[in-house]
Amino acid sequence: MRVVSGIQPTGDLHLGNLLGAILRWVRMQDEAECLFFLADLHSLSDFIDPKVRRNSVREMAAALIASGIDPNKSTLFAQSAVPAHSELCWILNGVARMGWLNRMTQWKDKAGKNREGSSVALFDYPVLQAADILLYQATHVPVGEDQKQHIELTRDIALKFNSDYDVELFVPPEPFIGGGTAARVMSLRDGSMKMSKSDPSEQSRIHLTDDNDVIALKIRKAKTDPDPLPEDPALLESRPEARNLVGIYGAMVGETDEQVLQRFAGQGFGAFKPALADAAIALLEPLRNRLVELRQDKAALDAILAAGANKAASLAQPTLDAAYRAVGLKD
Repeated sequence: MRVVSGIQPTGDLHLGNLLGAILRWVRMQDEAECLFFLADLHSLSDFIDPKVRRNSVREMAAALIASGIDPNKSTLFAQSAVPAHSELCWILNGVARMGWLNRMTQWKDKAGKNREGSSVALFDYPVLQAADILLYQATHVPVGEDQKQHIELTRDIALKFNSDYDVELFVPPEPFIGGGTAARVMSLRDGSMKMSKSDPSEQSRIHLTDDNDVIALKIRKAKTDPDPLPEDPALLESRPEARNLVGIYGAMVGETDEQVLQRFAGQGFGAFKPALADAAIALLEPLRNRLVELRQDKAALDAILAAGANKAASLAQPTLDAAYRAVGLKD
């Protein structure tokens, strides 16, 4: 089993990234061969200052390692350091179809009414994503609900390529359900919206770099309702902010919503929020301290990324060579 996943190196990692993906990645390392990449090529779909982009790659690498990604267990690298990603993307553009890409929900959401003004990179994003996966003969890809459509597209591209060129080159990947349950962490200001680094309100999210006092303050100011916590999780369905905070607490301490409510049922948020803040600080403080250490040694981070890129490139080359041969670009 080989698992491939990536994350854009833009902005600080926040609690939603950690509970929703990164800690799941950490657990995956003991279940499968894992390749994790910093998707700096994908970040070209929006303009970012070049110096900011380069620094963000190191920053994200440091954050992932601080969170538990072990370069001795997994292959960690920057996407742009392996040119095979771009090369295979262009080959796959020959079999991907405009109609498929036009139907992608992410394209519709991000382009909105300004499709004519959006970048080609944003439109073609899913084909590069397919190349990221197919390049390594990945059998499984960890995805959330909002990414399942991308895996389906990757499967379509793989099957059409194999059919068009009469080869059995690409493995149609499956969604990966290992690594335990990924929490769906919502905004601290609006329980109906995902926690996001693009939200203009700093109060909506907790960064890995926030100090203990800031973490406690953000949780204290998190939006709630006046009712006490119930015994039955079903009673939280109409209370998105309450459901979010209960889910965050459970994800941090390794408990189900039922177990959390058994302990706090009947109590108001005046009692629950301090417990939530303590749990968040206990989880994030050691990660933050490790992150500060890693940031101070750019040479060590670059060495880790270079070693990961060399390994990834060696894994990718046979597939890229086979794709060149399949389409008639080399003998």
